[in-house]
Amino acid sequence: MSDDVDDVRRVLTMAFRGLEHINRFDLERWLAFDMEWMPPHEAEQAVTALVQASWLTESGPDVSLQADLGEVEVPLGWFPRPSRLLEPIHAVSTEVELKGSLTQKARLNTPHVESKEPSPAPSPVEKTDISGDPRAKITARMKRFVARSSGIDAAEIQRRADRKQKVFHHITPWLALALVAREQGLDMVEIVEALAVV
Repeated sequence: MSDDVDDVRRVLTMAFRGLEHINRFDLERWLAFDMEWMPPHEAEQAVTALVQASWLTESGPDVSLQADLGEVEVPLGWFPRPSRLLEPIHAVSTEVELKGSLTQKARLNTPHVESKEPSPAPSPVEKTDISGDPRAKITARMKRFVARSSGIDAAEIQRRADRKQKVFHHITPWLALALVAREQGLDMVEIVEALAVV
């Protein structure tokens, strides 16, 4: 995929991280002042261009994603060329190209091995830790404790912990659960005591 498309996909991935819609003026301010990628008048033009190119859709004062961004990686220190936001490639042709490349990548990465019935892949929180860390044994119990104490469904606690592991990459499942517990304002003394197994 071309750099022109990658720039747009990366900008929108960063802007909409965890959000379904953004106030148009907040997006313009983010581009111009928070990220300092372009002057304010160009940020306004860029948002308009992204709407016209079917990357975004307007609903009242808000804009939301219209195009499927696919999997996007943003390298450290990356920044877009303003021209790629001011004159973006149309999203429809990009989606066709993206789907084609993903299908081809899936074909290349799929081993030709027959299996009777695929078993569902375990969530990162449920994976057994082969490093010998004794804390890994209490992960399931800890998940139930956090769910019960916060009043949130265990599946949702697991989803949040999985998301933390994807974001932070090198954290263990039990640490991801501890971060979720802290995020929910739970008393960390009990959790720390439970994790203090040696």
